[in-house]
Amino acid sequence: MPIAPGEIVDAQWADNGPGWVAVLLDSAEAVLALRPGVTPLDIGVVGAYPPGSPQAFEVRAFFPKDGTTAEDPVTGSLNAGIAQWLIGAGIAPLSYVASRGTVLGRAGRVYVERQGNAIWIGGAVTTCIAGTVTL
Repeated sequence: MPIAPGEIVDAQWADNGPGWVAVLLDSAEAVLALRPGVTPLDIGVVGAYPPGSPQAFEVRAFFPKDGTTAEDPVTGSLNAGIAQWLIGAGIAPLSYVASRGTVLGRAGRVYVERQGNAIWIGGAVTTCIAGTVTL
């Protein structure tokens, strides 16, 4: 389902290199229910899980690709931009875990921490392709 204007709690330009239109919905459930149409924009959507959940937020990243909309399972730059916004606005704590890739069948976890003015993004990775380049 697309986002109706009344479902948007807040929105912000989130830029940590690549720029994103970041949209805050009222819950992680609302973020997981999204089935976006075609968009010409890079859009990040975030919603909070209930207090006490293992993750604080669900984050999804949509971008145009070949005339359709694609979803990136885990995007560090988007999470950093969203963290700057949410922590700076007092919406998120200084340290939290974001869930990513859930709708795509992934169990991405992005660890976010603010130390002073710096935002640190971390998590585990899975190597899918390995090789060397010979010149």
